[in-house]
Amino acid sequence: MTHSIYLFRKILYNFDLYKNIVLKGNTMHIEPGMVDATKIALSYATASASILAIAKISYDSIKITTLLSFLGKSLLASFMVFIFFEVFPHYPVGVSEVHLIMGSTLFLLFGVAPASIGLIVGLLAQGLLFAPFDLPQYGMNITTLIVPLVAISYLAKKVIPQDVPYTQLEYAQVLKLSLAYQSGIVLWVAFWALYGQGFALTNLVSIASFGSAYMLVVIIEPLADLALLALAKAYKNNFSSSLFIEKRLYNRG
Repeated sequence: MTHSIYLFRKILYNFDLYKNIVLKGNTMHIEPGMVDATKIALSYATASASILAIAKISYDSIKITTLLSFLGKSLLASFMVFIFFEVFPHYPVGVSEVHLIMGSTLFLLFGVAPASIGLIVGLLAQGLLFAPFDLPQYGMNITTLIVPLVAISYLAKKVIPQDVPYTQLEYAQVLKLSLAYQSGIVLWVAFWALYGQGFALTNLVSIASFGSAYMLVVIIEPLADLALLALAKAYKNNFSSSLFIEKRLYNRG
């Protein structure tokens, strides 16, 4: 495995991708050292609980659809997550980095379980291939991204009527999902920062600056969601019967 990863990095380096991405100091979400080794066990517990919850949701999803459908959607979600984190713009602000994670987009296109698998696999691939120094923070990152995603899956049942396919959503409905997801991420990052570094003024200021910057994503994500939903609606005849998209995209709940 180590030899394979080395060869993959060497290939990327020869095509300048590794130099352009990795050597810029790219990271995931939680900065290394924010939570030291004496406290980091909590992140293993929260990540394990998150993964167990997703395993249960995944099992239920496979029973409703098929294993092939689930695997296909999970693979597509994983690829998209990898692109979101490695190719899309990301900037260090305060205690972490501001990314276009597009969590609500993944949820609407693939459903909560495949989207969650995509985040888990995509983050792991990023850590193994590009940022091994971030792997100790993997549990925190998984918790930070998965828990809000599960939360918006329940929120969607409240704000989206059963007889409305996702391709017919309005801006206000998409905004609620995006706002809830991004707020959940900010709250979890704030929790890890306070848990690891305490309530020092500099830490509080860093948390506030990160939160303020991150919520700007809420301006972009709903527009991206609506654009993708409009595209899906325009190509309904091509994709409505596909195994590799969320059935609710075109059908009632």
